[in-house]
Amino acid sequence: MELNGVEIEDTYCEAFGGFFARVLVTAINENWAKIAGLIATGYGTSTIHCDAEAAIDVMVPANQTPDNRPGAALMFFISDKKKVGNVVMNRLGQCVLTCPTTACFDAMKGSLDPEKIFDIKIGENLRYFGDGFEEKDGNIWNIPVMDGIFKCQDMMKVGKGIAGGNFLIIGKDQASTLKAAEASIDAIKDLEDAIAAFPGGIARSGSKVGSKYSFLGASTNDAYCPALREKSENTALKEGDNCVYEVILDGATEDALKMAMKLGVEAAVKVSGVNRISAGNYGGKLGKFQYHLKDVLGL
Repeated sequence: MELNGVEIEDTYCEAFGGFFARVLVTAINENWAKIAGLIATGYGTSTIHCDAEAAIDVMVPANQTPDNRPGAALMFFISDKKKVGNVVMNRLGQCVLTCPTTACFDAMKGSLDPEKIFDIKIGENLRYFGDGFEEKDGNIWNIPVMDGIFKCQDMMKVGKGIAGGNFLIIGKDQASTLKAAEASIDAIKDLEDAIAAFPGGIARSGSKVGSKYSFLGASTNDAYCPALREKSENTALKEGDNCVYEVILDGATEDALKMAMKLGVEAAVKVSGVNRISAGNYGGKLGKFQYHLKDVLGL
């Protein structure tokens, strides 16, 4: 199969179920909303070691927010249902409550299983920072801080989503492959309900399950490391494959995840120097969700 002259391998990505919250942070201007969003979602690339996979979903214009100020919609994906409340509350408390001019609102739009959406206490817990001076207005807690009032919704929703959707961009060199990966992320950035949590949305260190070291649950994906093409018996690289980047995606729904994959791949194959597109899976043994590239792309 080919798309724009680039080979699309007949394979699939394997993804997993997870829980997520979608939070809207607003501020006096877009710059401060983005700062709060970036800090709150930091150290949120992979649940292998981070407490969440997190990133800014989309920037939201002032005419679409509850307080008529520009905002950033953030998404936090957590594998353990019992930890969602504390993870989200801690990140918002440490990174948004502390950030100049911000406010926080629930921003749940869609979920894989709407009937299983549940609430977590956010403003309801953060209000105690007000030391008794906090006041409630409807479902919003007004917490006094040194630049005015921090407004935070009392309860926020958690839904069931999908984590670990992905595709691999295999190219002739680092420069062209990175350019293709950047084009993928740019194509996805305005799509709601889907995030790419790795730095700039791009992972250079794709992993496989397990390791020769017993204390590691994941290790470098030697099949796609160009430096190991002549050393690894598992290599999936051909002559001329000198760089691989992985775009790893989380989505609130299957439609959002598949659309992110589609937009990303379609953008990547327009860049000269891309040899082929593939995807990462574990033989269908670990992830409930499997998305074949040919189906996602309509080939």
